[in-house]
Amino acid sequence: MKRIRAILMMLAVCLSGISALASPSPAPPIKTVKGEFTYYGDKSTSPAECKRLALEGARLAALSKEYGTIVTQDVLQADRVGPKGESNKFLSLSATEVKGEWIADEGEPEFDISLDKEDNFVVTCRVKGKAREISNESVDFNALVLRNGNKPGNASTEFHDGDDLYLYFTAPTDGFVSVYLGLEDGNVYQMLPYLMDTKGEAKIKKGYDYVFFDATKAEGTFGTPDQFRISCDGEVEFNKLYVLFSPSYFAKPVTRPRSSAEELPSLSEEDFSKWLVKTRRNDPRMGVRQMNLKIYPK
Repeated sequence: MKRIRAILMMLAVCLSGISALASPSPAPPIKTVKGEFTYYGDKSTSPAECKRLALEGARLAALSKEYGTIVTQDVLQADRVGPKGESNKFLSLSATEVKGEWIADEGEPEFDISLDKEDNFVVTCRVKGKAREISNESVDFNALVLRNGNKPGNASTEFHDGDDLYLYFTAPTDGFVSVYLGLEDGNVYQMLPYLMDTKGEAKIKKGYDYVFFDATKAEGTFGTPDQFRISCDGEVEFNKLYVLFSPSYFAKPVTRPRSSAEELPSLSEEDFSKWLVKTRRNDPRMGVRQMNLKIYPK
């Protein structure tokens, strides 16, 4: 069983009705956007988490400024009780809150970190990146990260050391799906198609409930399922799971094992972002869902 961490390895790795003659509509143009956001932490928020939340806020601010906002659909929060009473802290900001979607960073985000009078971290982030307006052409689909079970009721984005990870997926049309995992080591790892999938594609049927990374749900269509068990040492880790779906076949990025034949193939986060921008520009019906995972140590 594979394990997930800063390095991802299979055996022991520590650780989301048109006419055929009609011309397709062009995808919404990709724009360069900028945003800035200041996050005010407290004693229970680590510097790394403050930076991550400031970055998410800056991206959201850029999208909101360029495209406007819509009804919030999914915001993860944590209720904390401190010396001054109860407080709510955002754990992540969903791109579905705005009428645009973030595609990739352009350059490195800039951070200014300081302390307030009570020695709490104050982090200001300035970010520049590529984004586009949310298109009605992209196919909607349902994807859920599952913890320690293969039912939708096991959906969770928070994991602990030793947990098993699965992915529930269903779509309203036939098509192709792929899954990638971005880790804190700056690399993005291909989780689907499976390593033993000789076709190098995961072609799905409409309306079917799939559970990936589960040997008991193996269909035989995608090759031997790769399985994942979370392992995390030391501090809390944050990872990003990307689920991509399109009715049309799309070529995968070039990925390679980093050290051995048993390791999941990967590429740098920068190369993944470039590939994703290019692919989505050419395929207006491709949908991408990013899910932020929070991993707790023992």
